[in-house]
Amino acid sequence: MSPSPLPLPRLERRELGSSLVVLADDGLDRAVGLSIAFTERAGGASQGPFAGLNLGAHVGDDPDAVTANRRALIGAFGAGEAAVVMPNQVHGTRSVLVASSSEEALAQAKAEAAEGADAVLSTAPGVGALLCFADCVPVIVASPTGAFAVIHGGWRGVVAGIAPMAARQLAEVEAAQGGAFSDVEEALAHYNAYVGPYIHEECFAVGEDVAARFVERFGAGCLPQEGHVDLGAALAQDLEGIGMHPERIADAGACTACAPDRFYSYRASGGTTGRHGAFAFRRARR
Repeated sequence: MSPSPLPLPRLERRELGSSLVVLADDGLDRAVGLSIAFTERAGGASQGPFAGLNLGAHVGDDPDAVTANRRALIGAFGAGEAAVVMPNQVHGTRSVLVASSSEEALAQAKAEAAEGADAVLSTAPGVGALLCFADCVPVIVASPTGAFAVIHGGWRGVVAGIAPMAARQLAEVEAAQGGAFSDVEEALAHYNAYVGPYIHEECFAVGEDVAARFVERFGAGCLPQEGHVDLGAALAQDLEGIGMHPERIADAGACTACAPDRFYSYRASGGTTGRHGAFAFRRARR
């Protein structure tokens, strides 16, 4: 028997404590114990061009500030750092699967993630994932079972189809594990997808070669104006193409380049900036 359907996805601003601000879906949390969050810059210990809740350790920020920022976010959701996988993102399509919350499984997943990955999938309770962004598209896929995928979609990843690849892989793993969904298509039809803040088409000007790759892959609809790519439209088309329902795809509707006070933007900053995050954590069963 399939689990109860998830509530339709909603992303709403939520304050964590006295300073941190995220976009989250509390209905998802209540339904299956899966917390998701797209972070904003508010709060945090970072200063200068990284000011706020910078979660990126590779951008030149004070490492102690980054560590404090990550701990503040992870701790706000009742998770421990040891249970959270944070990959070295390489703009590819490789994913890391966490099927157990054991120390051995987490150590293996972290080792694989350090080698380079742009998606983390988990079917185990007590496991979290954190990926970092500054204009690229953050995507979180959630199953009614509590399984999830956190995905980094740069333009190369979007063209390569990383989001539907990760979603389908999650469905295949669930089917193989003999859980609630024995059929991949059934699972995908029940999944929610959350698209966080990213650079929107009005700010995402690209060269002719990149534009041509998007048109070849997605059609002219992903270029609403000449030389400007709509990453969100391309992603939605891809996710719907594997059987996810449009009403189960929620877009935050926030452009990182238009709101550098709320989010980090590589383009708006000229290249020196921090990273906001896409975070998911599934509470362990009691």
